[in-house]
Amino acid sequence: MNDPRIIVALDFSSKEQALNLASKLDPMLCRVKIGKELFTAAGPEIVKVFRKKGFEVFLDLKFHDIPNTVASACRVAADLGVWMINVHALGGRKMLSAAREVLPLGGTKLVAVTLLTSMGSDDIESIGLNNEPGNVVQNLANLAHSCGLDGVVCSALESGQLRKEMGDNFCLVTPGIRPIDAMTDDQSRITTPQMAIQNGADYLVIGRPISRAEDPLLMLQHLNKEIEEQLAAN
Repeated sequence: MNDPRIIVALDFSSKEQALNLASKLDPMLCRVKIGKELFTAAGPEIVKVFRKKGFEVFLDLKFHDIPNTVASACRVAADLGVWMINVHALGGRKMLSAAREVLPLGGTKLVAVTLLTSMGSDDIESIGLNNEPGNVVQNLANLAHSCGLDGVVCSALESGQLRKEMGDNFCLVTPGIRPIDAMTDDQSRITTPQMAIQNGADYLVIGRPISRAEDPLLMLQHLNKEIEEQLAAN
């Protein structure tokens, strides 16, 4: 079964920009992530367009609301045929459990966002979480696991400890992935593809290093090769 490890972030403000990148990619080598910007610009139809092109879709809308609203949103999203949905772990146990109840196991994957990779220690302290990022992430991952979610979105810097604590069957999705010579952009807790895989990540969300590459397909192939080499070495 084909299970691409790379999820290409379609962080665009128009359907045309997203489709232009998609025309340079291979759905056998990656999945795609549709987030708030593209979803707001193009609506649910953009999910259907990418599904028809053969791409599995991670719908990255980070649902965070009262339990009933989140559960209803998850149900509608799953009906679009998406591969994965995320909710925000800070929504709490009732919200996470409500989302799990409407998504049968074995269907659309349900993962919880722990801390955004743009957040550093100062940001965490400013919202009243008086703890180190790694400890906050671990607590939220434990909550998601106890509510039956499939996994979490976390920094690859924390994925090594989470893999040890949560076991092999808990899915770890890691954004903030950059090749070693790339810019950090607006991410604070970043790492390389090799380090992410070494630390136990299952899926790597990669945006600008691919979307801004001179040859996106060549970059995708290069990154997949790096991942395969690291998997063989693990």
